[in-house]
Amino acid sequence: MSRHHFAFCGAGSAAVYLLGDNGDALDLAEAVEGPGGPYTVPPLIRLAGRSPVAEVFRTGRALWLDPAALRVYAADDAHGCPDSDLRNRVKTWPPGTSLGALPLGGHASRRGCLVVMGAFPEGFDPDRRQLLELYADQVAAGIEAFESRMVRHQQPRRARGSGLVPLRSGAFTLQLDTGGMTADAQVLDLLGIGPEDFDGRAETLVACAVPDDVPALMSVVEPGLWPSSDHQLAFRIRCRNGELRWLGLRCRVLAAADGTPKRVLGVVADASYLRPSADEVSRVQRLSAELAGATTVRDVSEVVVAALRAPLNASRVAVAQVEGDRLFVTVLDPPRPDAWPEAWRSEWRSEWPDASSGALPTLKRTLREGTVTVWLPGAALEPGLADIGPGGLAVLPLQADGRMVGVCLVGWDEEHRFGPEERSLLTATASLVGQALMRAHALDARHELARTLQRSLLPRTLPVLPGGKAVARYLPATVGLEVGGDWYDVIPLPDSHVALVIGDVQGHSAEAATIMGQMRTAIRAYAVEGHPPDVVVGLANRLLMGMETDLFATCCYVDLDMEEGRALFVRAGHLPPLLRRPDGATEEIDVQGGPPLGVMTDAQFPMTGAGLAPGTVLALLTDGLVESANLPLDEGMSRLRRLLAAADPADAGRMADELLGNVDRRDDDVAVLLLRYDGMAARPVRARWTVWRLPDAIVHARRFTARTLRSWGAAEDMDVALLIVSELVTNAIAHTPGQVRLDLTLSQDRLRIAVNDSSPRSPARPAGLDLDATGGRGLLIVEALATAYGSLPFAGGKQVWAEVGLTR
Repeated sequence: MSRHHFAFCGAGSAAVYLLGDNGDALDLAEAVEGPGGPYTVPPLIRLAGRSPVAEVFRTGRALWLDPAALRVYAADDAHGCPDSDLRNRVKTWPPGTSLGALPLGGHASRRGCLVVMGAFPEGFDPDRRQLLELYADQVAAGIEAFESRMVRHQQPRRARGSGLVPLRSGAFTLQLDTGGMTADAQVLDLLGIGPEDFDGRAETLVACAVPDDVPALMSVVEPGLWPSSDHQLAFRIRCRNGELRWLGLRCRVLAAADGTPKRVLGVVADASYLRPSADEVSRVQRLSAELAGATTVRDVSEVVVAALRAPLNASRVAVAQVEGDRLFVTVLDPPRPDAWPEAWRSEWRSEWPDASSGALPTLKRTLREGTVTVWLPGAALEPGLADIGPGGLAVLPLQADGRMVGVCLVGWDEEHRFGPEERSLLTATASLVGQALMRAHALDARHELARTLQRSLLPRTLPVLPGGKAVARYLPATVGLEVGGDWYDVIPLPDSHVALVIGDVQGHSAEAATIMGQMRTAIRAYAVEGHPPDVVVGLANRLLMGMETDLFATCCYVDLDMEEGRALFVRAGHLPPLLRRPDGATEEIDVQGGPPLGVMTDAQFPMTGAGLAPGTVLALLTDGLVESANLPLDEGMSRLRRLLAAADPADAGRMADELLGNVDRRDDDVAVLLLRYDGMAARPVRARWTVWRLPDAIVHARRFTARTLRSWGAAEDMDVALLIVSELVTNAIAHTPGQVRLDLTLSQDRLRIAVNDSSPRSPARPAGLDLDATGGRGLLIVEALATAYGSLPFAGGKQVWAEVGLTR
């Protein structure tokens, strides 16, 4: 036993026992002693015995014996204890000696025990116990590193000799409420601080670390940041000779009675085995650079897979987010259900599974401990973990800002031994990925909120049009996560007309999205009122000019007569529409342009007419599809025209998808609105009658309706139609001033009766009628007879309409 070297938490001696080759005894690997001894220990302890060391190894729980309890083990009649060597040596220890025995290694791989002795007549107090438990973790980490070096150099991996007990270790206590810290001489020596230079403040010790590691250390001294649990991290200090020294810190957060963090107990020890090689530093630097460019959780996960699977020759890598008790897997590599254990396949619902961490107790325990853990081949794990890495498994808890955000699992099929470089790489990876995953999760949530807002402001479905098919596609930007201002709309209008609108509000922000929603609603309202296209766009321009915003918008508005194929175009600073003729030829429609909306109050927006033959495809688009930092506008328009000419117009939806097929990384939103004009095989027939305000106006309206229906061959349903005409015309004359007009439209098996008047007030359906009432039954009769009816604003007044199904 080496003497006068060991000193930690007042203990006078320490010994490391490791499991022997036969697995039935613990062999003494190293013993060190400080002042206050001698504390001689036996070279071997059998696991079948009743000694405290054997009991600790079997149970995995630390054992603390004060002098009275230790004498029980030293008594000759101590339950027939066969460890007479230990019993005899205890008798030689100084009076008042207490003993602590602690397991080395967690549940994954228990390697042996640490035994500490010291002169504590009252036993080890609670703080010393917890500090020694943290110290035992440092010892276990050093043994793992020692064994890994032996494997790497093809030497026997039995850890023996000096160096197993870290002599350069110290302890500290931190009061979270005040920031006050006590640190022993060993801690100050490791950090290169003289006792006279330490002012009892945590910041003084944190300042010793290299700048890159300060944020990690600051998380230790932030009150309320961590729950009550154990944490570990590695950090570097710059020695006076310029050399970097690696130190390991393990700490335990103790809570007050109300559950809030109160104190931190910590152990600092030399961790030179963590010093990375030049190749490992290069790997970590590349990983850090790639993670900096990953903006989504899926991107971060794919970077992790690329950084770990091939370099480590791993068989499987999984990355999952942790939310509550659930694991939401973002990437599995290989991405095949048959490559993963049955427990994972049973959760395979869509592209990736999500599973409960409660079904994997070992994994749940590892996440709770928060430390990178590795299992060697043959470890006793539940099938859901053992089958991921039968040749070796590493679990990397991913933490950020004191909370668990995810986990990475790396598994090997063939036997795999973990070298210190690999362990250091895994530890560095876990730290980097945790921060990147939290950042990406926040960006994903922000992006999803932007997409939800954007989609809520766009039409959920497009209307079914007589004589054509309209489809639209929208893609949000992938560069930058602000919501955009692109919009589109398809607005059915009376007399088989339809309005097609596409626009773009300047910028990417919540304000742009708000303006977009207001402009879309306003244009729809102006169009439904019956205004011509130039007036619709002019009114929208005045509305935007009156808003409290500096943003402007571009817009292209099309009024298309589905019967005749005549279209009127208005363009306000927007890209011109494209046409694909039935023969496949494409062209840009030369539409006279006005300025963007919101720039000039008295701007003029001229109309341009064009004819569409059946089979023509009309394409409206925003500039994100044809222009970017790497794509000039002229080149983008030419490319789009080629795609439009090559696409098959028979499937309008697929045609729209093909136009977007080459759009990948986007710095702007993309909106496309296509209308395939087929023409109407059976055109509606129309008739119009101006109702004069005469005593027999209703009679004339009925006679006009009867003549018209007979000429159209629809006399079978005349009685119903005449009664509806009577009620609608009567209401218009009785309750509105000005001109009244009756419109009749026959399309296939449907008759539409519409009465237009100059009052914008919609007719009110009576809530109830008195038996003696002489009026108020008109709308009730219309509702009973018509298949559908309604009211809409129209050209300064309103239109009340009803539809009747014809029996043909």
